[in-house]
Amino acid sequence: MANKRDLKRGINYICSELFAECVAASVYNKNSDKDNVDSLLRSIISIHSDYVMRVSHPEPGMTAKKYYGVLIDGFNNEVNDIVDQINNIYS
Repeated sequence: MANKRDLKRGINYICSELFAECVAASVYNKNSDKDNVDSLLRSIISIHSDYVMRVSHPEPGMTAKKYYGVLIDGFNNEVNDIVDQINNIYS
């Protein structure tokens, strides 16, 4: 299992890349809905802060391996949803 610092770095990197890609998609696609892009950017920021906090404060009563496994799976699922939404901006 990776340590907390590596998990936070990964979350920071992925969220910053998603944010940049979303901004690029909105700039290069003139037909994009501004409200849709704004809500997508807000959700990326929300995901970032939520998961960084959850890395710092694990739930008591769960083993560390299980907790961080669930945390990583949840983050990956939310990232996949965001990627799908960004792809919809391009089309």
